[in-house]
Amino acid sequence: MTILYATVLEIRNGSLLVCDRQTGQQVLVNAWNACCFSVGEAITIYYNGVMTKSIPPQITASCIQRTCF
Repeated sequence: MTILYATVLEIRNGSLLVCDRQTGQQVLVNAWNACCFSVGEAITIYYNGVMTKSIPPQITASCIQRTCF
């Protein structure tokens, strides 16, 4: 399991566009519960470690949690 710490930039139908807080890279996260999150929210994304080489790269979340600072 790989973990990505991110901030939500945009909510799409079935996906989130996020900014990886460690690298600053934008990533498209495919997630069935994308509509449950809000722009600007800090989240922790768990996924299988596979990231496409597309622009932006894509991952499929197995779990997303809100992150409290």
